[in-house]
Amino acid sequence: MSAVLDAPAARTPGRFFKFARSFARVAERGIGIAIFLALWEALPRLGIVSDAYLSPPSAVVASIAQLMDTGQLWKHLAASLQRSLWGLLLASFFGVVLGLLIGSSKRLAAIVDPVLQLFRQTSAFALFPVFILFLGIGELSKVAIIFWASFWPVLLSTVSGVKQVDRLLVNSALSMGASQRFIFFKVVLPASLPSIFTGVRLAGAYSITALVAAEMIGAHSGLGFLTLNSQETFQIPTMYAGILLLAVLGLLLNYLLALLEQRLLRWRKGLSLDD
Repeated sequence: MSAVLDAPAARTPGRFFKFARSFARVAERGIGIAIFLALWEALPRLGIVSDAYLSPPSAVVASIAQLMDTGQLWKHLAASLQRSLWGLLLASFFGVVLGLLIGSSKRLAAIVDPVLQLFRQTSAFALFPVFILFLGIGELSKVAIIFWASFWPVLLSTVSGVKQVDRLLVNSALSMGASQRFIFFKVVLPASLPSIFTGVRLAGAYSITALVAAEMIGAHSGLGFLTLNSQETFQIPTMYAGILLLAVLGLLLNYLLALLEQRLLRWRKGLSLDD
């Protein structure tokens, strides 16, 4: 009877120490950010750097609040999200499909690899005139630029993932009479998923980077447009607000993709040296 009564008390210290460890990890990760923000605030406040060139975080936050009050923030955020997500989704779909085909066929890889290597070295920024000529200055050209920048990490990671599938797994399935279709969907594709998700997460970062360049082409909304337009009109706090919002958007996108990867790949557990 006493053991039953003491069970909740025994679990309480364990929960406390678990909470303490979690809090310590969060605090440890926040130290660098706190130091960075403190230096950022101090440099213009102390006159070490002119606030005409470096707005303190407090002014940047005030600018974000003003954008929220006027409704401009949601307009720019919605436009940027729509462009980046469309480009990322299209790049992920075509990159995965083409990567699986190339990785599974040596003959196809030998045929298309020279062409892919040529286009891979061509920057999306260098293709601005081509996108404008063929697609105009509307939304399609902006999505195309983001697609081009995001496509390559997905494609290359997928090809690498397929080629690195353990041959022993394939041979074992063949020895048991499995069909090529079964091997592809039950062996090759699951074994390639970790590499594919690595490429998609890289593509997510590239989609945000290319977003600024894409919104240089005849855009009237978007965080990239907000940043560039604020720089031209010398609204420096708003310019830094746009930069900060782009960084936060990139972090959130990476977090969501990492969460999706964790949900879909529960069988894959990473090894930590701290464990």
